[in-house]
Amino acid sequence: MEIVQKVMSGFSLDLGPVKEPLGFIRILEWIFTICAFATTGGYVGSTVVYHICKSEDITAHFGYPFRLPSQSYDILHCNGTKNVTYLQGDFSSSAEFFVAVGVLGFLYCTFTLILYLGYQQVYRESNRGPTIDLIVTGIFAFLWLVCSSAWGKGLTDVKYATDPERLIKNCLPDECTLKNHPSMGRLNASVLFGFLNLILWAGNCWFIFKETPFHKPANPPPNAEEGVSSS
Repeated sequence: MEIVQKVMSGFSLDLGPVKEPLGFIRILEWIFTICAFATTGGYVGSTVVYHICKSEDITAHFGYPFRLPSQSYDILHCNGTKNVTYLQGDFSSSAEFFVAVGVLGFLYCTFTLILYLGYQQVYRESNRGPTIDLIVTGIFAFLWLVCSSAWGKGLTDVKYATDPERLIKNCLPDECTLKNHPSMGRLNASVLFGFLNLILWAGNCWFIFKETPFHKPANPPPNAEEGVSSS
């Protein structure tokens, strides 16, 4: 309870940083990070072909984390028999990595926004805050590059594995016809949000760098001090 009181006593809301690139870009990162993992996690889709003899749809469901063989679907035949079939391919590693980076990025954005807006004096009172912020932001920029590239490749493989044309091949000739392709717009957007996050986090490194001692000297040059005293 004492720790909570100390933390709250040091809180001083200041919306000034939001008007600066440092805080404004962090808010954009917070929004686009949510969009990135929200459009991937929880996705559910289906591939449908139409069985001509039985006048029924054959539906193969799939979704995040895209372990495609985890769900089966029945391939019907005109003679009344059916085969239990599975989609092929496990693309969970790239999808889960992408979502994990998004969730961690969201948590870090939330933490730093609280720090910027409520504890600005703590953030700027030493060089440690901006320096750590720069390092972590740079790491996230690299992670966004890796996970977005990996998930982009994974999504291409998911589209190939769930193509209705591949499902029709499991039917006997002339028994099935194409019904519809799965909706992939949400997943396409997730990859786009991933690369937008890469641009935002990498660009924000410059504005954080300007807050560190690497950009501006900690002490003014001696000749500047002499000029002021002589004047």
